[in-house]
Order: sequence, then structure tokens, then C-alpha cells
Amino acid sequence: MEIKYTGQEYYDIDLAGRTERLVIAPVHPTLHIAGFVLLGNTELTNYCAKVLADKLKDVDFDYIVCPEAKVLPLAQSLCTQMGNVEFVVFRKGKKAYMLDAIETEVKSITTANVQKMVVDAADAAKIRGKKVLLLDDVVSTGGTFRAMEVLLDQIGTEIVGYSAVLREGTDFPDDKLYYVSDLPIFVG
Repeated sequence: MEIKYTGQEYYDIDLAGRTERLVIAPVHPTLHIAGFVLLGNTELTNYCAKVLADKLKDVDFDYIVCPEAKVLPLAQSLCTQMGNVEFVVFRKGKKAYMLDAIETEVKSITTANVQKMVVDAADAAKIRGKKVLLLDDVVSTGGTFRAMEVLLDQIGTEIVGYSAVLREGTDFPDDKLYYVSDLPIFVG
């Protein structure tokens, strides 16, 4: 979904009955996005987790897999809401303690540079052969999910679905995507 950008400062989004005011910011000269940040907002994070948990109640998966870092509070809350499901975090860089790490690169609409996505051998072993659900706060182009898919394919997992609070734009198809609301991009 696209909306013409005419200088708007805010976008009010309906999150399953709850309205949030988002600040609109430029990412390119002709592209603006409404920023959605759960970090530091416990009430909103728990609300979104509860809505997602309800949407995911019939999805059969063993683990949730998410990227570092903005989505971590949501992952924790969602896993708690769903009866203490475990989750695995794909890091943005290799840490000294990560032995035999598997890595790939990812380009996101909100980051200027290509980033790394890394999982260590212990977490890879935990999810090998398992059914996983991918989670992010916002899915736009799907670049983060595609990078996660590369690692999960190397590990040998079955991806049973994708989940996010918001689907931004229409680049990511909504089959197998469980989300709360659509978020427009602002063009022009």
C-alpha cells in the first residue's frame, strides 16, 4: 500500500483496535516510512504479542527464529504468551563465543549498509530438523526474512510461516504471513 507523501509528519495506524501515532521519516529523497519501534514500550509490545499469539495459535512450529535486535522484546513476550515457546536469535555479527558460526548478508530498507546475519553452531543444532516460524517487527521487502531463509536452508529446518506486527508496502506476499496490520509506504 502506498500513500502520496505531501509533508505529513505522522501516520495513525490501527493495530487490531489500538491506534498508535507513528513519525514519518525519509529513507530516500522520494521514499518516506512511518517508524514503528517497540523498544522501550512494554505495553505496546505485550499488546502486539497477544494479538500475534492469537493469530498463531493453530500454527504448528517448534521454535521462533528472529533477527537481532529491535524484535527481541516482541519475541520474548510472544514466546511467553504462547506457553514459553523457545526462540533463537540470528545475530548481526559474529561474536567471539560463536564457534563454527554460519553467516550470510542482508540489506534492509532501514539500514544504509549491508549487514551480516550470523547463527552459532549451538543454536543451529537446536533448530536443525525442526519446524520454525520467522518473526520480525516489520516486514517490508522481505530482505531480512530471505537472509534468514539462507541460513535456515544451510542448517536444515522447515519454515512453516512468517510473522510480523506490520507488513509495510506490498513487496512481501501475505500467504504464510501472520501479521497485525498493513503499514503504507509514502512516495513522492
